[in-house]
Amino acid sequence: MKCSVLLDTSYLISLVDRSRPNHQIARQYYQHMLETDIPMYLSVIAVSEFEVRQSITVLPLKHFRLLSFNVVHAKSSAAFWRDLGGRKDSVTSRYVARDDVKLIAQAHREDVQFLLTEDRSSLFKYAERLNKKSASSVKAVVLSDGFMPCSFSADGQQILDLPST
Repeated sequence: MKCSVLLDTSYLISLVDRSRPNHQIARQYYQHMLETDIPMYLSVIAVSEFEVRQSITVLPLKHFRLLSFNVVHAKSSAAFWRDLGGRKDSVTSRYVARDDVKLIAQAHREDVQFLLTEDRSSLFKYAERLNKKSASSVKAVVLSDGFMPCSFSADGQQILDLPST
C-alpha cells in the first residue's frame, strides 16, 4: 500500500516561512513527496488554523488533496480524546490540542499513515500515546528530527542502494 501524508498547520507554516528554523527541512519533504507521488492531504482543520495568521493562497494548494472533517472523524476524535484522558495535560495548555487529536482521528479514519508536523509537544506526543494503546497507527514525523525520507516507510528503515551482482 502506498503511503500518504496529512500536513499539520505547523508544517505548512514552516513550508512557507523562510525565517522558520525548519523551513529547509519542510521544503525537502515537500519536494520528496512531489517527486515520489506521495499524496499530501490538507485538512480543513489545518486550513482554519493557518488562516488565523495568513491566507491559504500562499500554499501550493494544487498539490494538496483537501480533506473535510465529517461525523465519522468527529466520533473518532471524541474516542481518542477520551483515550488520552479528555483533558489538557501539564505540558500542553493550548486549546488547539483538541485540533491535534482531530487531525490524528482524520488521518486514522482515512487510512493516511503519516502526519508531518513541527509539533513535538502535543501532536507527536498524542499520536505516540494512541499508538501505544493500539487505538491508532498514524505516525507523526517531526521536522526537527531532520529530513529522513525513510520516515514514510512502515518500519522507518532506510533502503540501501547496493550494487547488483
